[in-house]
Amino acid sequence: MERTFSSSLHNAQPSNRIPVALRVLSTLSTWQRRIASRNELARLDTRMLADAGITEAQRYQEMHKPFWR
Repeated sequence: MERTFSSSLHNAQPSNRIPVALRVLSTLSTWQRRIASRNELARLDTRMLADAGITEAQRYQEMHKPFWR
């Protein structure tokens, strides 16, 4: 007896999966930028923070967020 798949994933054309792949890559890129940005924020001294208008409390809060937020 032959088994058939009725799943929409099995029947999907590759072009239907491209937007999902792009969304995943976009999300990963966003997470990477957040990590890099927070690492840069951690390296700022007090004068640089003041120039940017960021308080120590704001820096602490931003640096301790998970990368997905």
